Amino acid sequence: MKKRKKMKKQKWTTEKSEEAMIQGIVEGSPEAIGVAVVRLNCGCRKMAAVNKDGEPASKVIMYRDRAESICDKCKEDQGSYMRMTEQFIHWVSPEPDESKKRLIEEKVLGIKTQ
Repeated sequence: MKKRKKMKKQKWTTEKSEEAMIQGIVEGSPEAIGVAVVRLNCGCRKMAAVNKDGEPASKVIMYRDRAESICDKCKEDQGSYMRMTEQFIHWVSPEPDESKKRLIEEKVLGIKTQ
């Protein structure tokens, strides 16, 4: 429970290695207003574009930095959310207003922000 509260207060940002993947997802998804990023404890990532209604605007992309494929654990469980360490939405400019962001984050990530 404490971990979830910490996640609410902390503002996550993309890592250098994630930026190119995010840009590729956005370019392939014209209706995207953001990209949901889920980091797993094995180092693999799951990403997908979201539209203005909080609906998927792309397929879910799984990858691992500097690797030819995702790890064996992710191959087994398709990157289970039980192994998630961080999740956030990287917003595309111009960003939606704060209330719209909160609604989309709650729908996509299942977390309430303040």
